[in-house]
Amino acid sequence: MINLILFGPPGSGKGTQASKLVDKYSFLHISTGDLFRTEIGNNTPLGLEAKSYMDKGQLVPDSVTIGMLRNKVEANPDVKGYIFDGFPRTIPQCEALDELLAGRNDEISMLLMLDVPDDEIVSRLLNRGKTSGRADDLNEEVIRNRIAVYEEQTSPVFDYYAAKGRAKKINGLGSIDDIFERLSKEVDSLEK
Repeated sequence: MINLILFGPPGSGKGTQASKLVDKYSFLHISTGDLFRTEIGNNTPLGLEAKSYMDKGQLVPDSVTIGMLRNKVEANPDVKGYIFDGFPRTIPQCEALDELLAGRNDEISMLLMLDVPDDEIVSRLLNRGKTSGRADDLNEEVIRNRIAVYEEQTSPVFDYYAAKGRAKKINGLGSIDDIFERLSKEVDSLEK
């Protein structure tokens, strides 16, 4: 089984690329953003708690995120592989994910980080905000705070998996197809 972490700042293209990887490799895409939107849309206690943080451009606490993720993995035990999108974001989440997979006699195959400059992220998110309906995509100050939080709190995740020889930076600029080709090359190397 191939277990990928698709990693990068908000607006780096993780969701777009994950969809293309799912189509090509038949992996299950687990997006914390999608999990949050489902929980928020259903007005669950976890969803309401997540929304209060997201509206301020802050990260959702580990306990909320890990609970949602565990439920999703346990509901889909027989897939070809997983693409984790938006998780893990902290070292404790890395450890929790490693523990969850170890309980299934598995591990993370690779973390692939989409590397995109901050100004490009801001531009992409402001553009996405025109149609996404997300309050956190409409305000440049909130977006820049999200980027700062990402850099401060989540960039150590890359180092965590790099220390295990399982992290690579992928150029996140260019056409969607160019970026996908770069990602596919890395996934193909894992299948050998």
